[in-house]
Amino acid sequence: MPAHFSYHIVLLLKNPYMKKLTLSSLVFLLLIFLAYNAQASGYTADDNLIDELFAAANETSSTSFNDFALAMNPVVSISSTEKSAPVALLLDFFLGGFGIHRFYLGTETLTGCLYPITCGGFFGVVPLIDFVVLIINIEDISQFIDNPKFFMW
Repeated sequence: MPAHFSYHIVLLLKNPYMKKLTLSSLVFLLLIFLAYNAQASGYTADDNLIDELFAAANETSSTSFNDFALAMNPVVSISSTEKSAPVALLLDFFLGGFGIHRFYLGTETLTGCLYPITCGGFFGVVPLIDFVVLIINIEDISQFIDNPKFFMW
């Protein structure tokens, strides 16, 4: 190899971007090599045993399964009277820019999605005002539950 070629390689590897590119290329090639050489030859399926299992299985109706699923996992719904102001305040304080407190209070999907699109409700001003309004009305937040407006106050 000519001396000037190795000098250029050393210069390229001193560049942090080239180090990352070289490392990621090597990892990619290693993954391709491992995927190409991966074999699942240790796994076998006995078709006769599978057929016997299907023959011995009992058929159930979907309604009995649904009844069982409901008995094991009852549907929990939060009514508007069960939504608490402290939970809404905590959600607004920590996740207000994402509109999570509005989803908790039961707003429309589009209204909650506008919070992140508008950079946290106009750069965090709307969640801040929501927080203050929730603090002021902490005794009765029923006017904010299922409120479809972007500005809930």
